[in-house]
Amino acid sequence: MTLLRTTLLRTRLRLLAILIVLVSGSLVAVGSARAVEVAHFTLANGLEVVVVPDRRTPVVTHMLWYKVGSADEEPGKSGLAHFLEHLMFKGTAKNPFGRFSQVVATLGGQENAFTSTDYTGYFQRIAREQLETVMTFEADRMSGLVLTDANVLPERDVVLEEYNMRVANSPEARLGEQISAALYLNHPYGRPVIGWRPEIEKLNREDALAFYKRHYAPNNAVLVVTGDVSPEEVKALAEKTYGKIDKVVDIKPRLRPQEPTPVAMRQVTLADSRVAQPSLQRSYLVPSYARQQNGEAEALDVLARILGHSSTGRLYRALVVDQKLASSAGAWYQGTALDLTRFGAYATPLPGIGFAELEAALDRVIVDLVKDGVTAEELDRAKTRLIADAVYAQDNQSTLARWYGAALTTGSTVADVLAWPDRIRAVDAERVRAVARAYLDRVRSVTGYLVKELPKVEEKRS
Repeated sequence: MTLLRTTLLRTRLRLLAILIVLVSGSLVAVGSARAVEVAHFTLANGLEVVVVPDRRTPVVTHMLWYKVGSADEEPGKSGLAHFLEHLMFKGTAKNPFGRFSQVVATLGGQENAFTSTDYTGYFQRIAREQLETVMTFEADRMSGLVLTDANVLPERDVVLEEYNMRVANSPEARLGEQISAALYLNHPYGRPVIGWRPEIEKLNREDALAFYKRHYAPNNAVLVVTGDVSPEEVKALAEKTYGKIDKVVDIKPRLRPQEPTPVAMRQVTLADSRVAQPSLQRSYLVPSYARQQNGEAEALDVLARILGHSSTGRLYRALVVDQKLASSAGAWYQGTALDLTRFGAYATPLPGIGFAELEAALDRVIVDLVKDGVTAEELDRAKTRLIADAVYAQDNQSTLARWYGAALTTGSTVADVLAWPDRIRAVDAERVRAVARAYLDRVRSVTGYLVKELPKVEEKRS
């Protein structure tokens, strides 16, 4: 398999990994169906370690998270965090390019990596007796990465090809970029994780090494191990491998420019001849779990479920079933973020339905909810499904690891994750109505329209 095909395969798997985190969008936690004892400790060099035992199969998931993402890049170097993620597979002096991946594959394991706005992660799923092997490899590349122009510049071309595949060739992704850029006037969440193409083209070895030395350190990382292990085993192995790495003394607080109070609704329209079906997307600026007050994030999670979950959501019932204006409609909340985040709504109009009519109907659903609140039945169903989904998801080791890794790299704690079901149960109808009133305000939003072509402007005759 060629390097390009290998990287593109890794990219597709990475996108799936990110999707699992972002679609749920929020902190999820263990429920009452299966008792899970979570261990949490910190090594002398600052590495946080979380262990979630799961004895059902002799397999472990080893996931190393760094507290750095695209929002931590310097202005003008967008895409650097994601670029370094690619370069972390280039090898070290002890383990040249390809050896880590070859060993994992030979042992029957799986590996991958992902980058988001607030974190970068690397993981392996392997037989329990091989845990020390992958920990040794991962610890080695935490401090021993070797980069040369010979391996950096070709990988930059791979990233540019990934940009073409993921963004340039996807009208939906291009619109998403524009909506984020318009929503975040000041915060670095407004730039895409993969970067702006003109800036990706200028990234080089020196940029990558400086970023690596500044952010990749044990005291800026969280190790999560789930599976057939005990906390005592993991602690001993972590001290044997990661514990030998010195901390970086000048890790700085993650202070980003923050958003001013929104004062004007914004609209963006993207025309692309490849669009087969027009669509409407809207994002509101809202608190994340890390930035909330008094249970706002939990209420936003419940609100998103009531408004937009599949065929039971208010938007789907109103726009698709009752009014027959759209073929799909829904809402979502991306609660896992270090700073202010997004609450989204979307709809795809049926043929012959204009955006004005569709958007007016969407707005009426939100206005009615703010005016009249939610029913007891809606509230109970939403909370029950949120908690049930979290319980069912415990059957996946990788999902368990993602819950804790995403939480600890975005300002939450293990205790927050464990308490999440109880906090969801405590959400009441008035709290849901209050967050809808406060945050689903058009002045806090950007609405994007995806069309095949823009309307022609007629020239005035003299």
